Amino acid sequence: MSILIFSAFLHYDLLCLGIFCSIFFFYFLCLIIFYYDNTMTFYALVYYDFFRTFYGLLYYDFFMMFYALLYYDFFRTFYDFFMLYYTMTFIFLMKRQQQTFIVTLILFSVFFFFPLVANGSELFIGSVRYEDTGAYTCIAKNEVGVDEDISSLFVEDSAKKTLANILWREEGLSVGNMFYVFSDEGITVLQPSECEIRRHMKRTERIVATYEEMCPKGEGVSPQHCVWSSAVNIRDKYIYVTQPLLSRLLVVDIQAQKVVQAVATDPFPVKMLYDKSHDQVWVLTWGDMDRTLPTLQVILQASVGEVHHAIRTTFQRVNDFFIPPTNLIITHVRFAFVFLKNEPAVHKIDLETFHRVKTISLKNYSCIPVSMAYTHLSGFYFIQCQSKSHLQVPPQLLIDSVTDTVIGPNLNITGQPFVSPDGRYIVTPDPLSSKLIVQTVSFQGELGLNQEMDEPVAVSDLAFQPSFTESNQHVVVATSGSGTDLLFADLSSGRTDVLQSLKAPLTAQAWPWGGPNRVVVSSGLFGQYLVTPSAESLFVLNGKQRTPHCEVSDIKRGNTVVWVGEV
Repeated sequence: MSILIFSAFLHYDLLCLGIFCSIFFFYFLCLIIFYYDNTMTFYALVYYDFFRTFYGLLYYDFFMMFYALLYYDFFRTFYDFFMLYYTMTFIFLMKRQQQTFIVTLILFSVFFFFPLVANGSELFIGSVRYEDTGAYTCIAKNEVGVDEDISSLFVEDSAKKTLANILWREEGLSVGNMFYVFSDEGITVLQPSECEIRRHMKRTERIVATYEEMCPKGEGVSPQHCVWSSAVNIRDKYIYVTQPLLSRLLVVDIQAQKVVQAVATDPFPVKMLYDKSHDQVWVLTWGDMDRTLPTLQVILQASVGEVHHAIRTTFQRVNDFFIPPTNLIITHVRFAFVFLKNEPAVHKIDLETFHRVKTISLKNYSCIPVSMAYTHLSGFYFIQCQSKSHLQVPPQLLIDSVTDTVIGPNLNITGQPFVSPDGRYIVTPDPLSSKLIVQTVSFQGELGLNQEMDEPVAVSDLAFQPSFTESNQHVVVATSGSGTDLLFADLSSGRTDVLQSLKAPLTAQAWPWGGPNRVVVSSGLFGQYLVTPSAESLFVLNGKQRTPHCEVSDIKRGNTVVWVGEV
């Protein structure tokens, strides 16, 4: 056997010497021909190398050297291809065909870094990163015609900071600590301190998963624009935002700054809440503009980078719902509450099983629930009520969260309750008395009336900010649904300031999705900036100085806003 192997290597070396000489003369001949006929020489060289490889395999299979020669010959073939490429480049430069040289270089680079496999039917991309997420278009052309197809690629994010994120931070271009504003023109990413637009996702941008336009043009001659109604921040990783006229919601990847998916829902999704305890998004749909077929749907594992689907719950005739928010103290919430249309009751829902746990009747108080709020300090739920006749407005009701029993009316206070982040203050804009009623909760859980402040504006929305003059205190910022004024109110001292001339808000008819027609959104728990839209622009406010900071023009109907903190 050893003699056979020695003989094999001897024959092989002699053969290689002959092949080397033949290759030298063959290439020399090809250089002469190639100057006159590029195509013929290229095919001649390729066919020659592959024929030599195939011949070597057949010849030396007999001597049990198949694998060694297989690797050697294919390596030589690949090496010869490189030599051929540089030879072609040299000839192109000699002939001063710079344009052809550049095209050849590009084709070679694509071949080298994105090789075709499986007989040209697959494209292999090595070392993919999170930023490579996107839609890839493959185009095939020949003499008959052209065809193309689109394939989506999702690359899972790693726990470590990506290179792109590091570079963004070094350049001061972090994707966090921004307001994301959803308007007619698309999505605007706004850095508040510098009033700088960091990114604008136009309405014609494509969704990664489907390659559809973010806001496709509707039927008829109506101009193309985006219609939004509600948005939620999912752990500073994603933003979910509803498109009621398209019966879907979009998933915006904050890190990639792209719309990565569209999730189909029942018709007219108008409101969303994020259940952080179970990583779920709850979606209220109307069925149509008249709210004739309302449903409640749930999207599971909302913060996980995968394809999502909306699951329909068993609840019908849903008018609204409430999920108590988490905070620094209460980090887990088990139950939600659902209000059915024209029903004087609150239905307690298990967020883990989606089953009804209990029905709390409000019939004795003639209260049809409209909205709810919760403070963990007293364990009270505050319920805004309305009557069936809508002629008389019943006062708020208090419910004990431990026993699920109705305690009774909350004094004679009407209107929607708002609870401060620390649970110490309950603020209610009372439409009957035109006052801002402030209640406090002691650390022993006792509820008391603190003060009644004059309400110079008909409140549309309300937000809390930390006081920059007193520790552990809060300031209320309230917008007007009909005027141009904005109210700052100090909850401890009762001091109020009014900002005027912030331009007119959207009319109620221009915002048919329920909720405030002029929102106000703060920049996090300890941030000093707020934003509020007018009909044609967006105002950034400095809460510390209680002054307008800047106005960003050409943001129409930007009434859906999300704050994204540190990413």
